[in-house]
Amino acid sequence: MDWFYNIFPIERFTDIFSTEIGYGNKLVFTEFNFWLFFILVLVIFSFLRKNKLARSVFLTIVSLYIYFKTSGLFLLVLLISIIVNYFFGRRIFAARSDLRRKWIIAFSAIFNLLILGYFKYAIFFTESFNEVFHTNYESVNHFIQYGQAWVGEEWFAKPAPSLASQFILPVGVSFFTFQNISYTVDIYRKEITPVKNFFHYTFFVSFFPQLVMGPIVRARDFIPQISQPFVLKRDDFSWSIIQIVKGLVKKIVIADFLVVHFINRITEDPSAYPGFVSVLAMWAYSLHIYADFSGYTDIAIGLSRLMGFELKENFNSPYKAINVADFWRRWHKSLGSWLRDYLYIPLGGNRGGSIGSYIAILIIFVFLIFITGWYDLLYVYAGLTVLYIIGLFVFKDFKRYVHRDLNLLITMVIGGLWHGASENFVIWGAMNGCALIIYKYWKQISPYENKSNFFVHFWKIFITFNFITFTRIWFKLEDDGLPNVMLNQMWNHFNLTWETFVTILTTYQAVFWVMLGGFFIHWLPEKFKKMYERWFTRMPLTLQAISVAVIIVLMYQAISSEAPPFVYLMF
Repeated sequence: MDWFYNIFPIERFTDIFSTEIGYGNKLVFTEFNFWLFFILVLVIFSFLRKNKLARSVFLTIVSLYIYFKTSGLFLLVLLISIIVNYFFGRRIFAARSDLRRKWIIAFSAIFNLLILGYFKYAIFFTESFNEVFHTNYESVNHFIQYGQAWVGEEWFAKPAPSLASQFILPVGVSFFTFQNISYTVDIYRKEITPVKNFFHYTFFVSFFPQLVMGPIVRARDFIPQISQPFVLKRDDFSWSIIQIVKGLVKKIVIADFLVVHFINRITEDPSAYPGFVSVLAMWAYSLHIYADFSGYTDIAIGLSRLMGFELKENFNSPYKAINVADFWRRWHKSLGSWLRDYLYIPLGGNRGGSIGSYIAILIIFVFLIFITGWYDLLYVYAGLTVLYIIGLFVFKDFKRYVHRDLNLLITMVIGGLWHGASENFVIWGAMNGCALIIYKYWKQISPYENKSNFFVHFWKIFITFNFITFTRIWFKLEDDGLPNVMLNQMWNHFNLTWETFVTILTTYQAVFWVMLGGFFIHWLPEKFKKMYERWFTRMPLTLQAISVAVIIVLMYQAISSEAPPFVYLMF
């Protein structure tokens, strides 16, 4: 039995069920402890699967415990958010007048945005205020301060080595806040009715596979599944295993390997390398962030299906996109659809503008001046306002087109801010917004829009991929001045010679093989991917188990000692 204790030492179970929290004790998908815990959960779940309330209560307890292991007493923020939104939803539905319903939905939105704003942006705003007005206010997270005073520091999550900001906000706050907002808004719009059972609602929000990194789940898609009987066919089981293994391979073999052995080395000091190496690093980063984030959602979708619940697809081969609009239909689909339904369309969408459009653009302008300190932007805004007024008198339908474009730009900038309070995220969002606007006009005159021969298709994909990769310079490099350093290297110090190219190729040979393999698999036609899924599901279960075991053993040989966390944990 020595082999058993070597693989399953008692310390593992002690770590799983201890109250110690923080980065080293998380139950995350890439940790062996999580899978031991999940097997135990499945065993207990198998006895409760026919009782709908019992399984909701059990999975809620499991989800809250996993979140506690990740975030400590930030669990209270999640619980408060769930409780308040549950009662907001019931009050909106019970309100007899439209005015009362509007007041309640307004308070609901303010409550949710205050949670998101305080934990994600308050410290940033304090530091920006100090810089602009030369004050010296201290950046303090009062929730942590008072919590540590009452119960001790050990009850709050310690930061991950590469995610120091994790210390100041609850993990997944952006995701569960958006999920709560969509629930109350859908009730206000009379698209759904409130959840009657509190445990069902708690389960909907806290369901652990998707809680901290999505996909963002809509109440109308998930809640009806709670009252349905548990069903798991053999093909569904095999398909779930494929998703889980595929997600782990993406994360461990591709994403982690690239970021540890290449990307971070270049992006930490771009000036130390020739400019063409920065280009290679950003190509690698595009593959890394896709493999990291889609890997997580693949695992989340597979785990959910094993428990009888279906989550919607979040990625659809985004680097096969032939234009920027196509890319954003394929990338992080749950966030894109959320922003469309709860921001872009309410602002007026393609139809025109609203008072919300003007308020939003004013807030964004003030915010940009505030975070950048570029007061010359006032002249830019004044000039744009003059051009807007002139356009109203000169061009037909000018107002409608400007409002449509403003709504799109506002949506993308807010999408950037959703990732974090930084001018780099604003620039990233604005660049994608401007690209979407330009494409709307270009497609009307482009001679290639409806052509699909190989060379045209290739260049569409090539240009789209490289534009998206270029914008990610501002997404990846957190320090405000670092993107300019990388851009300067690319432009003034490209230095692509045969000798330096061979040196880089030799030094990072394994990295480039991983990149080549990752892109090759990504760009395979969809029919080939469906083919191997069908091939696996038709295999006998014994062969499936052996295949998975071999893949896992080989995969875990690639684990780096640094074991970087999932990228979107910081959002």
